[in-house]
Amino acid sequence: MRTINFPLKANAVYPMQDTLTPTTTSINIAHAGVHYRTTEALRDVNCMIKPGRITGIFGPNGAGKSTLMKAMLGLVPLSSGTVLYQNQPLTQQLEKVAYIPQRSQIDWTYPATVWDVVMMGRVKKTGWLRSFSAVSRQETKNALKRVEMWEYCDRPIGELSGGQQQRVFLARALAQQADIFCFDEPLVGIDQKTQTVIFEVFHELAAAGKIVLVVNHDLGESITNFDNLILLNRELIATGSRQQVLTKENLYSAYNGQVIYFEDAA
Repeated sequence: MRTINFPLKANAVYPMQDTLTPTTTSINIAHAGVHYRTTEALRDVNCMIKPGRITGIFGPNGAGKSTLMKAMLGLVPLSSGTVLYQNQPLTQQLEKVAYIPQRSQIDWTYPATVWDVVMMGRVKKTGWLRSFSAVSRQETKNALKRVEMWEYCDRPIGELSGGQQQRVFLARALAQQADIFCFDEPLVGIDQKTQTVIFEVFHELAAAGKIVLVVNHDLGESITNFDNLILLNRELIATGSRQQVLTKENLYSAYNGQVIYFEDAA
């Protein structure tokens, strides 16, 4: 059982759902469903992911958080529904997306340096088997400096700490200069400095009008960095601002009652 302390207004009443009309600048998910053989991983998910906001996908283990992100990007097939961006399937516009998977899915023994990993973020703009331009090299340097990893540029990626590795992959995402940034559990196993850098960059991206989507499981203080939330437990429980989503009723539904919830007066 988990104890959660959220800074919400006492006795406030919030709507369950963000009912804003979908727009071409948002990612619009309609009736999304995913099956793994005979297992229904997601059912009829409808939500909108808006630019200029840090949006978090939250829910218990096995809720389908990573599955939703992967289905959006075509990494697992949708069994039903659509995911549109600018009125076109998002899977047809992946050049606009920077995706960072969970650290556990990455082969850290691969013989690449920090510089190599971040330069990989420039491949889509440069083209395969073409030499990187001076612009690409400068963007890579700028990205590494932004995440405070420039001094490690010649270090093998496998020799870094978990937090340092996460910052390198954040730099790779920045080097891509994408419109949509998708991060799957970027806060797992990192130090406080890395968490601070990550959220600083997320806020900068949102301020620049980018879409920032983050899968996260932590319902601690870090949740205050998110503007909008998508709360899942195989189906959509609630979506909207933190104030709309973080209610006793929604959390009880998502976590099957395994949450003790306290409201603080603002």
